[in-house]
Amino acid sequence: MAATWPAAPGAVAPQLLGVLWFVSVTTGPWGAAAIAATGGEETLKCEDLKLGQYICKDPKINDATQEPVNCTNYTAHVPCFPAPNITCKDFGGNETHFTGNEVGFLKPISCRNVNGYSYKVAVALSLFLGWLGADRFYLGYPALGLLKFCTVGFCGIGSLIDFILISMQIVGPSDGSSYIIDYYGTRLTRLSITNETFRKTQLYP
Repeated sequence: MAATWPAAPGAVAPQLLGVLWFVSVTTGPWGAAAIAATGGEETLKCEDLKLGQYICKDPKINDATQEPVNCTNYTAHVPCFPAPNITCKDFGGNETHFTGNEVGFLKPISCRNVNGYSYKVAVALSLFLGWLGADRFYLGYPALGLLKFCTVGFCGIGSLIDFILISMQIVGPSDGSSYIIDYYGTRLTRLSITNETFRKTQLYP
C-alpha cells in the first residue's frame, strides 16, 4: 500500500485563509446583516442594527425652546438611515433592502422640559438686580424675593450665593422645569450613581 504524505504547506495556506475569511465575514459587524440578506436567518429589525450600520440625522431644534421639535415626556425621535446594502425590517415591519437614502427607524433621544425660563435672563437678573430679589421673583420664588428685597440681598451675601447657585444651574425654576439654554451651548449635566447605574473601574497602564 502506498503511503500518503501530508499536504504541502503551500496547499494548506489558501484553505486556511479561506476559512479565516469566512469566519471574519460572518462574525464581523456586518455579518448579521449579510446573513440576513442571504436568507440564512430571520431578518433583523432596523432598530437592532449595530453602531456603524446606520446613521441618524441631527434633531431639528425649536428656536423658542432650544429643544428638539416634538419633545414629549422628555423624549424626541430622529430619523435613522441604514447603510447601503443592509436588509432589515423598517418601522412598518416591511423587509427592505436599503440604499442609504431611506429611513429605517426612528431613534429616541432625550430632551428637557422647559417652560419659558431663560438661563441668560436669570443670570443677568441675579448679577445686576439680585440685591433686590429680582432673580427669585423671576424664577417663581416670591417669598424669597421679598425677603431679599427687604434685606438688600441679605447684605449682599445672599445675592452672591444666589448668583453662584443660579450660574451653576443648581437653583432652577420653581415649577421644576429646566432653563432655556442654547441646544449646542454649555449645559450642566448631573451624573448620579444609583442601583441602575454602573461605575466602571479605571484601568491604568
